[in-house]
Amino acid sequence: MEDEEESLSTSNPNQPNSDSDSETLDPALQKKHASMLERLANRHQTRLDSSLTRRSAESDSSSSPSFESTSSFLSHFADSKSSIEAQLAQCRLTPTSESAELKTRLDGISSSISDLEKFVAEKSYFLPSYEVRSSLKVISDLKQSLDSLSSELIPKKKFSFKNKAVKKNPVIDSKKEEEKEKAVEKIGKPEKIGFAIRESPGFRNKTGEVLVSQIKGSEVGEFTISDLDSCEVRLLGCIRVLFIHRLRNCKVYVGPVMGSILIEEVEGSVFVMASHQIRIHNAKASDFYLRVRSRPIIEDSSSVRFAPYCLSYEGIDGDLKEASLIEETGNWANVDDFRWLRAVQSPNWSILPENDRVGTVEITNSDS
Repeated sequence: MEDEEESLSTSNPNQPNSDSDSETLDPALQKKHASMLERLANRHQTRLDSSLTRRSAESDSSSSPSFESTSSFLSHFADSKSSIEAQLAQCRLTPTSESAELKTRLDGISSSISDLEKFVAEKSYFLPSYEVRSSLKVISDLKQSLDSLSSELIPKKKFSFKNKAVKKNPVIDSKKEEEKEKAVEKIGKPEKIGFAIRESPGFRNKTGEVLVSQIKGSEVGEFTISDLDSCEVRLLGCIRVLFIHRLRNCKVYVGPVMGSILIEEVEGSVFVMASHQIRIHNAKASDFYLRVRSRPIIEDSSSVRFAPYCLSYEGIDGDLKEASLIEETGNWANVDDFRWLRAVQSPNWSILPENDRVGTVEITNSDS
């Protein structure tokens, strides 16, 4: 039918084409001819609209895939930051006396900050290093603002005694004070890591021990490893953020980290870890076996060597898949030294020779 209509639409030298001649045509033939022209015009317009729509869709999908450009990332990040800041302001301006409701609101803000941190970690592989650092600084500031707001709205209860005062015994009070100081020394004081004070779960102030933690279902948000000497650390399972501070002659074996790993002041140690982003400050004579989505960052470090991730434990494949780290990116060998601005290779880091690498490291949740 389409061929018939198109053949009818072509000019026929024997067909009358003047106004006077068209008046002599059969009215039924004129009506058929007009109807045919209308159908051809509609079909042409439909084809044109379809072509334009297809080209537009192809252009949109090829030029700006979801969050795969710096501009789209910054736009989404700015919107999320503004939303979190608005929630913080609303809590401060319209506080509630209901503790349960207040806790729900603060937990919601904390969840939003965690989601934003995860978003940065997931997209850091294509972002410029400056944007990654700036974004992490903003997230740290948001966390600090939330901590300040929580302390302001939910102050710690102060104990007071309304009953008759009891005469104090100086000897007993002195013993209690000593016990309190020992307890503080045992668990370790909060230390300044990165941008903020960290009081997260972790291992602190140990010497010559095997420290093991089995983490299930990403139940731990932040984990801190600090002030260890000659220790072996094993973390099995997924965590969101890991902080490592002041380690000497240690071995650290870590399952997948869904966000970032921040390392400061380590020496003579071995690290086997997988993460979306890894930043290393003030490291000396240490080896890093990594799987990382973005390029590892070192700063103020020397004699550090890098090799691919080589950890194994029961269930690690599922944990790597959950953390979106199942694939090897090869970025362990693409290290950025922020203190080395020349075009030639930085002398502060190198690829660990294969003959010097450890084999597959298998760990368990026991300390043997």
